[in-house]
Amino acid sequence: MTFFRVAAAALASVTIASGAQAQDISLRSHDGKVEVTGDLLGFDGEFYRVATQFGTLTVDGSGVTCTGPACPSLTDFVAEIRFAGSSVMAEKVLPALVVGFAQQQGLSATPNRLTTNTFSYELHQPGRAAPLGRFFFDAGNTERGFRAQAENQADIVLALREIRPEEEQAAQAVGLGDLTRSRRARIIALDALVPIVANSNPLQQISLEELTRVFSGEITSWAELGGPDAPISLHLPEAGSGLTQNVEDRLLRPSGTALSEAAIRHDRSTDLVRTVAADPFSIGVASQAEASTARALPLTGGCGHALAATRQSIKTEDYPLTSPMFLYLPDRRLPRFARQFLAYTQGIEAQMAIREAGFVDQTPETMGLGVQGDRLANAIASGGSEVGLEELQRLVEIFRPMSRLSLSFRFEPGSSRPDAQSRSNIRHLALLLESGTLDARKLRFVGFSDGEGAASTNARIALLRAKTVRNAVLAEIETAIGDSVEITVDAFGEAMPMACDDTEWGRKVNRRVEVWVQ
Repeated sequence: MTFFRVAAAALASVTIASGAQAQDISLRSHDGKVEVTGDLLGFDGEFYRVATQFGTLTVDGSGVTCTGPACPSLTDFVAEIRFAGSSVMAEKVLPALVVGFAQQQGLSATPNRLTTNTFSYELHQPGRAAPLGRFFFDAGNTERGFRAQAENQADIVLALREIRPEEEQAAQAVGLGDLTRSRRARIIALDALVPIVANSNPLQQISLEELTRVFSGEITSWAELGGPDAPISLHLPEAGSGLTQNVEDRLLRPSGTALSEAAIRHDRSTDLVRTVAADPFSIGVASQAEASTARALPLTGGCGHALAATRQSIKTEDYPLTSPMFLYLPDRRLPRFARQFLAYTQGIEAQMAIREAGFVDQTPETMGLGVQGDRLANAIASGGSEVGLEELQRLVEIFRPMSRLSLSFRFEPGSSRPDAQSRSNIRHLALLLESGTLDARKLRFVGFSDGEGAASTNARIALLRAKTVRNAVLAEIETAIGDSVEITVDAFGEAMPMACDDTEWGRKVNRRVEVWVQ
């Protein structure tokens, strides 16, 4: 029997003498012909990871007998998984998922506070003394989560932003693999960055340009925003927070500015929101899910479009500051119990648990043309000058009997590669089609563009984007889909802008592929 998952061939004819220098464990094949000694790096209930003179080996536990002081118990094995990173995810999102997973499996979930910022959940099976699994959480921030994983203090990172290049390099250097790959980076929930003010603040909306100038310190008085002549008090989470780093990456860095040193930092998002809600001269950026006691400002552009952070606008990425919540997994085998939990996080029951926790789930929704009056009004008011009435009439004629699916697709800046949320949406849509759970006979991928350049060129580019996304979805499907599903592509170029074309973020929002179903 071959029981080495890694480097088995190199050991097939090698026996390490049992009298060699004592190590943590010895693994001997059942026929006694092969024995390996080394330091136990981990055991997931199925496989041993052992540091040996031949390098790190992964050994199938069913094919060997383990001896030595470090050998784990096979009958009372407890699967352990360590999470570190975003405090919002650790304290609100993941507990909801752990409890939901336990209920699905018929287990009890018991929380245990370890320190101020760390806690665990033990999942127990009736009649078994030892827990089946133990999940540890270090509630800090995204930056510290990546550092903990690189230092082998955490298995999975809880991140409110995408991994940065320097973090990616550090992970590769310590053997964690490419964390940017689709199976290593998973989105479990959606959120958004929202500018917040007190309910008594007269400001009703703010542009991204104004928000950038405020947090860079260029605008310091409310009078410059149409308010009273009073200084603006800035509030953000701590420096390593994924939310703050999102502000730096998505607002300040593109404009070549830096965060104002006058910004007041908060260890907890709830403290930030509470402070801003009590001060009419304060402004902050917070998670949409936690902004309830303050008032979130819609984002607007020079042409008058206003976009508020709602469940639907976050799912479709129509709101420009959507913020997916990521799990970053190492490129190594996790315990089977942990893999079962991770599979649960992608299912329907998990999406309901996320919604009940106050965050935006990824369950697809449909929206009929009748509820999109603002979009149609924008199409008429600010569509490209080369878009005629005939094209708008064609748009309405095609969309009227259909509904828009909340899974939209947008692209990384200057690239034809879908962004992180869109890559996740591609997998979701493929799974829906493959499983037959999408109740639709017609599926139309529709491309849109910004208004830069000639309308005819934009229409061609939009159609190419629609075909690219369609092909990516079909490539993700592992089995055939029903012949009853008709899949087509179309494009309307710059005919239905979501935002103003006077800023890069507005043009990015407009460059998209939507899916309409019937």
